[in-house]
Amino acid sequence: MPAKSIFITGTDTGVGKTIASATIAMLLRRMGHSVGVMKPVTSGCIERDGALVSEDAELLAFAAGVPVTPDTTPYLLRAPLAPSVSASQDGVRISFDVIKEAYQRLAAQYDFVIVEGAGGLMVPLAGGLLVADLALHLGLPIAVVARPNLGTINHTLLTTFTARTLGLTVKGVIVNRYPDAPDQAEAYAPHMIDSLSGSQLLGLFPDL
Repeated sequence: MPAKSIFITGTDTGVGKTIASATIAMLLRRMGHSVGVMKPVTSGCIERDGALVSEDAELLAFAAGVPVTPDTTPYLLRAPLAPSVSASQDGVRISFDVIKEAYQRLAAQYDFVIVEGAGGLMVPLAGGLLVADLALHLGLPIAVVARPNLGTINHTLLTTFTARTLGLTVKGVIVNRYPDAPDQAEAYAPHMIDSLSGSQLLGLFPDL
């Protein structure tokens, strides 16, 4: 059977998609499953020993207990910009078919595959194609990582409603970096997201 897979997106950049993705990968691994991980496009890569490296992909691979391979990171880009812009600066053309072929090889090897997107669903990847289009091209359901503080309800509902409008299946929402002592806005946000987004609240990940 093909791997069970999920595409992890966020309400914004910097909300902690990588930490959430790595946590899921590690939990599945501890349950005895083999887990593949994938960061299809990384902009803002560091250079190490003359090669570009995705630190996000390294964390995912560490959590899953697997090596970083070319299939894990099909596209590595230098500038910390929207991937379409960063790719243009590097003279790279991002192909969804290349990404899908890499994903399919991973799906044939592992019980589960965790795919982490770049930024949010509306981030441009190539030409007029967005992160949402990549999730659709791969045929994967999504989980949304959200922040806990004021404004997150609006951002999360915009993301989940847009995803469904585009034909994506939303499995649920993870509120990440949830504080030990939430303020008033942080205290009611998870309940409001759970009741208004039409998506299950999968959990609150603590602020580490």
